[in-house]
Amino acid sequence: MIVGTAGHVDHGKTSLVKALTGIDTDRLPEEKKRGITTELGFAHLVLPGARTVGVVDVPGHEKFVKAMAAGAGGVDVALLVIAADEGVMPQTREHVDICALLGVRAGILVVTKADLLPGLGAGWLAMLEADVRALTVGTFLEDALLVPVSSKSGEGLEALKSAVAAQCDAVSKAQVKLLDGPAFLPVDRAFSLKGFGTVVTGTLLSGQLAVEDTVSLLPGLPGPFRVRSLQVHSAAVPKAGAQQRVALNLADVDANDVKRGMAVVRAGELQAARVLDVELSLLPSVPQPLPRRSRQLLSLGTAHVEVSVRLLDVDALRPGEKCFAQLRLATPLASLPNQRFILRGSRALEGRGATLAGGRVLTLNPGRRKRGSAEKLEAFAAADADARIAWLLTEAGYAGLTEKELYARAGVPPKELARVLEVGASRGRLVMVDKEARRFLGADVFAALTARAAALLDAFHLSHPEQDGMPREELKQRLGVVQDKTYARLLTAATEAGRLETEAQLVRLKGRRRAMAGKAGDDRQRLLASLEKAALQPPILSELAATLTLPEARVLELLKVLSAEQEVRRAGELWFSARALAVLEAKLVAHLQTNGDLTTQQFKEMTGLSRKFLIPLAEYFDAQKVTLRVGEKRTLRRK
Repeated sequence: MIVGTAGHVDHGKTSLVKALTGIDTDRLPEEKKRGITTELGFAHLVLPGARTVGVVDVPGHEKFVKAMAAGAGGVDVALLVIAADEGVMPQTREHVDICALLGVRAGILVVTKADLLPGLGAGWLAMLEADVRALTVGTFLEDALLVPVSSKSGEGLEALKSAVAAQCDAVSKAQVKLLDGPAFLPVDRAFSLKGFGTVVTGTLLSGQLAVEDTVSLLPGLPGPFRVRSLQVHSAAVPKAGAQQRVALNLADVDANDVKRGMAVVRAGELQAARVLDVELSLLPSVPQPLPRRSRQLLSLGTAHVEVSVRLLDVDALRPGEKCFAQLRLATPLASLPNQRFILRGSRALEGRGATLAGGRVLTLNPGRRKRGSAEKLEAFAAADADARIAWLLTEAGYAGLTEKELYARAGVPPKELARVLEVGASRGRLVMVDKEARRFLGADVFAALTARAAALLDAFHLSHPEQDGMPREELKQRLGVVQDKTYARLLTAATEAGRLETEAQLVRLKGRRRAMAGKAGDDRQRLLASLEKAALQPPILSELAATLTLPEARVLELLKVLSAEQEVRRAGELWFSARALAVLEAKLVAHLQTNGDLTTQQFKEMTGLSRKFLIPLAEYFDAQKVTLRVGEKRTLRRK
């Protein structure tokens, strides 16, 4: 469980954390010198009942809102800190917006510097509370408890600890399902310890990590890297779960290569994203609509990247409204389905900062969306596990998705995912095309693939009636199927259904064999007659094409047909009549049986041919294992 501070600069957030935990979260010399927090700080708090929770202290200055957003991404309970002597300020408002957009659902209103209240007048606290209540109307803090505290005197600290414990108990019941998700830890710090090596820290937003797991750092460092050890609240543990502050000691990675904005994920489980489908909400306080296309700064996890925002099906998003959009990232980042994010503009809004909008991620690395696709995304956002997986498989097309890939994209726990896949396959809603990789295609996609294969074969038979079928590899390439096992599953299923048949390396529609009729038959006969007339001195391909007034490619197709019919044989670059070759073979064998061997000169005298024809023929009979070359002579290889 993570408790985080929020509030304006110099309102006492760091002092409050130190008073609660005994830990000073300002660790940088600059922070000590200036007296303000510029970076995220971390501590742990022991609550009544001996429960320990992580604490994230965030900067309050407007210049460091990116760091604040990075820390707020994993917060379960927010402490909105308001100084008694200053009240609501610009970053108070912006931090409330950020926490709400990032999905924080529980919080406490903490009035710090309560020791100053007696000198501020009898009605000051009531007036301050009225301002705070007005700010939080309609937010997760609307009915939050307000607790005055003093970090100096200790007033209210025990009451605040009790309130935090109550909020954590309420929130923890909703966090159990996060343990079943993919492991995902946005990195907020990386450093090297002598004798230990590289250590990275962050809040584990989803899943679990254990010692000896292999992990990747996305984007940029796929590894895999071994987890040497884990710490939670400075104590070594064998395993850490979602919503815990975790320090990981990683092997074989240089701390200088690890940057804030990366995420630790289990090796092979997630991929970095360049495009995100999202559900987007514009803050009511924004003075003008968000146009259909714009460039903004995305804060997601601990990463901050420029993005191109394209709204789907609306020309502008008005303040306080919601729509679906696609984000194209300037640089890749790691993300999870349903992860919350914020968008910030280049200019601060008067009295509120630069935060404009936020929302949640729906899908990772989708194709380019057209207008009219928002309805599909809306259905996906509200879908149950069965419909969500079916939708993802349809989107994946012929490539399909493995069970591991579906786990990373669907936001469905492993046991439920396994059930959906088993039931879906048994009822024909999806098709397993690779048992070993556990790869699935949507049933609609598989049916469309089968129909397309049949259409391609039908067109092939019409345009190549002289051929017995299309080469298997050619059909695979035309279909655009990447995985070999998917293609094999397609051929098997279509053959069993009586739609296709295969023979050697050919595939054809059921019952559609070679049909040499009409002009194709005439061309075949003219070509065969030409080769038989030429006997052992056939013309080359270009000469055949000129004689028959046909394209060379067409003549080559017909030669292959005649070869399959055993009417012609190829020797080098020449094509010979099979009958002429049979006569020559009989003469050659008779000579060798009588004389034992044959020189090239004797072969020339026997045939009366020039070297242009003699050499290909001699090599042909060697290849056919009729003759065996021994030095400059040939002998009979078979009896």
